Amino acid sequence: MYLNCTDEYHRNELETLGWELTVCNSLADEKSSCRRALKNPVSFGEALYRFLETLLPMKGIVRVIEVGGGHGNLMADFVRLNPELKPAMIDISPALLALQREALQGRDVEFVHGDFYDFPDEKLISYELAIFNENLGDFPAVCDITASDIAHGATRGNRIIEEIARDFAKYNFPVPDLPYFNYNIGAVRVIERLCAAGIPYIYVSEHSCEARLPDELAGFLNVCADGNPRAIRLYGHVEYTVRFSHLETVARHYGYAVRRGCFADFLPVKWTDELHFIVHSKSAKEEHEIIRQFIEDLYTYEYLVLT
Repeated sequence: MYLNCTDEYHRNELETLGWELTVCNSLADEKSSCRRALKNPVSFGEALYRFLETLLPMKGIVRVIEVGGGHGNLMADFVRLNPELKPAMIDISPALLALQREALQGRDVEFVHGDFYDFPDEKLISYELAIFNENLGDFPAVCDITASDIAHGATRGNRIIEEIARDFAKYNFPVPDLPYFNYNIGAVRVIERLCAAGIPYIYVSEHSCEARLPDELAGFLNVCADGNPRAIRLYGHVEYTVRFSHLETVARHYGYAVRRGCFADFLPVKWTDELHFIVHSKSAKEEHEIIRQFIEDLYTYEYLVLT
């Protein structure tokens, strides 16, 4: 058993997300080839805001907190569409927080350099909407756990195993039928903290280990989702996909209603002849590979909207 953490990388080594093609970043450029694949070729932030408008009273929300805001693209779209918003941006990375200051220059925004877990409870409860976009996999994951660890956690003499065993008992999580499995302990703690604070509206998203492709795409796109969080090896650090059924269970435990889905819900694909060719031919042309990866991500990323 070991704990995977990305804190030191984000604090001391990360300079830009430019090499890490998040869905939000891939749609930031108006001329992005990925936008061509969409029915409504807009930025990620605009698509998400319009989607949330159908679920939440967005025009009545003022205080919003985004944790791990990347380059600030999402929040820049939110404040453009709703100038009444007064966001707070929290990031453990000084480099990314600097980029967020640049993206949100001239807006009424609070910037906080620090760890979300250290953010004061008395401030957290004042926000109406919390956003964690494409970053729950950066939070700690415990790897190579056994069923015996869960069954006998109280006698293992290991604080983390004891904590995980309590989680499985408290939320009645099913124990995977695997020799070893992984657990998104950091993502579970995020949901617990947000829900315990009573924040009215919560949006979170990340690569899912439970994602499913539509039947008509299953033979042409690569989505690896067997229910066990898996490592995504990136420059300088390792992230883990997220078991969203755990997060959904935690939210319901705290009395939240849950809307769960994939990014394709609010970023629907425009299935042109060109796009059918790109997906079905498995063309190795660089632009085609980027678009194919983008479409895979639309189904691999899951979100929760909690109310």
